[in-house]
Parts: sequence; structure tokens; C-alpha cells
Amino acid sequence: MGLKTELGRLITAPGVKPIQAVQWQRQGFYLYGLVAPLTGDRFFYEFSHLDGVCFEQFLKLVAAAFPNQLNVIQLDQASAHTTDQIEIPENIVLLFQPSHSPELNPIERVWQDIKADLKGEVFDNLDALRAALREVLGYLTPDWLASLSGYDYILSALSVAGIN
Repeated sequence: MGLKTELGRLITAPGVKPIQAVQWQRQGFYLYGLVAPLTGDRFFYEFSHLDGVCFEQFLKLVAAAFPNQLNVIQLDQASAHTTDQIEIPENIVLLFQPSHSPELNPIERVWQDIKADLKGEVFDNLDALRAALREVLGYLTPDWLASLSGYDYILSALSVAGIN
């Protein structure tokens, strides 16, 4: 998440070029997150970097937040996720998807939905962006998150595994 304006399509009258305020600042932060496709349960946490150190801390936070269950986390193969220097908590299993296939990862649809809500917004500073992001995250109900992330192949796999 950053101060650079998320661009997208705007609806205008035929022949009218849309005008939109844009800023190009590169300040930002990383929102780490996961969503349970079956229930819509979620966990988000902000970090300053996308690296192995922050990712390991995120895994520890997830393990502590959901201590009595096995947490299977689907990931891309970013270097922050694949470094061998990460200590993975016992109640977490990392499931890596093929390279260059974000369409397989349910969290990607959540990120798209969040960014769509922030499209065209210009924020004065990171604190204003954080406030807007908290507001958007507050609107994301478990049912909505389950509908975004509940891919048929994931729900079928959970059913076969006897996880309801």
C-alpha cells in the first residue's frame, strides 16, 4: 500500500477525457494478510518491508492468533516466502503455488477488492492512507471475504479433507 495513486477506469460522457488527481510518491508500507476461504476469518498486519524477517514475524503472529488449529497458508514464491532462514511455527504449513500464477491465490482477489476501494484517492500522508485502509478493512465482512476467496477447488479440497 502506498501514496502512489491507484489508477483505474472512470465513467464519463462520450468524448470526454476523464480528469483525475494523481500523485506519484513512492512512500508506502506492506500489508500482510490471510483469509480463510471457508469461513472468511482474516488476519492482517502492517510491516515496513517485504522480507524474510518480517514474514517470519507475521507467521509467529498468525500462529499465536490461531493456536488451536493447523493453518495452511497458500503463498507465491517470492523470495521473502522461500528463504531457508525462516523458522516456521509448528501449527503452520506453507503451500507454494506455481510461479507467476497469482490467479490461484485467493488473497489476490482480496487485495484487488481493497485497492478498488482506494482507486483514485489521493492521500496527504501515510497516516491518512492507513486510516482509509482501516475503514475499508472494517467493511470486509466474513461472508464477503469468503465469497472473494472461496475458490471451488479450495472448497472441494476442504470438503474432501473433512474440514467444514
